[in-house]
Amino acid sequence: MAARGTFDKKRAQARKLFDKGMSCRAMAAKLNVSTSTVSRWAKDEGLSFVARAQTSTATVVREFDMTAARVRLAEKLTRNADKSLDSLNAPFVVYSFGGKDNDYNDHTFDEAPLSARREAQTIGAIAFRQAIEGS
Repeated sequence: MAARGTFDKKRAQARKLFDKGMSCRAMAAKLNVSTSTVSRWAKDEGLSFVARAQTSTATVVREFDMTAARVRLAEKLTRNADKSLDSLNAPFVVYSFGGKDNDYNDHTFDEAPLSARREAQTIGAIAFRQAIEGS
């Protein structure tokens, strides 16, 4: 029976703390109960810790922030794709290390080899798709 009395006292304390504006997490810590217990008590009393307008505003702000982040990412992808595609028109250096002495060797081509062209075009295609679909 003592446990039930303690429970009821904590619940009454929770109501007083709620009326003072204390958060669910702070109340749970002060009363040494879980946040779900405090939330359940509040729900039983018809109380809410967060106004719906605040939640709605926070959701709108979060969506705006995520849209802005997608736009920034699409811009970065596009800049990198531009650099990759522009590099195809410049002299292209192919290098390697090897041989018994692990020698460095390089050779300059007038244009990029097919593998580099394919990679740059893939980068460009991905950036383009993200730019038109992601924002």
